[in-house]
Amino acid sequence: MRNRVVIRYSESFKHQVVSDLESGRFSSVAAANRHHGIKGSMTVKNWVVRLGKNQLLAKVVRVEKPDEAGLVSGLREEIAHLQRALGQTQARSLLNESYLELACERLGEEVDAFKKKSAGKRCIDPANARASKRRRKGKRSV
Repeated sequence: MRNRVVIRYSESFKHQVVSDLESGRFSSVAAANRHHGIKGSMTVKNWVVRLGKNQLLAKVVRVEKPDEAGLVSGLREEIAHLQRALGQTQARSLLNESYLELACERLGEEVDAFKKKSAGKRCIDPANARASKRRRKGKRSV
């Protein structure tokens, strides 16, 4: 097991780093981290927040068109709806698979054998079944 080294910084050191940021000696928190060899990316940020100097932290300003905000929330809602639908579909698929296993067990057949045997007989849409039947009849008479 490796020994972790925990570095504790004194209060005066913390104040010095934050005051250097405030005076403009460092252009960013990352520059102060690099200069002092502080490995934690959030360490100096936490010091700045704790000392009430939030104005020193970089701010993210997002500029967007008025319709973009609604678009993003609409897309998030659609993603949530699709995830729920996918979950329901997966649940139905598992349920159908279980029904198939039960039916095969009652018939005394293996599931894989039943699937192979019935692969050519499957048709979901009755209208397509009639159309394909008509096509097959037409091919035989030619």
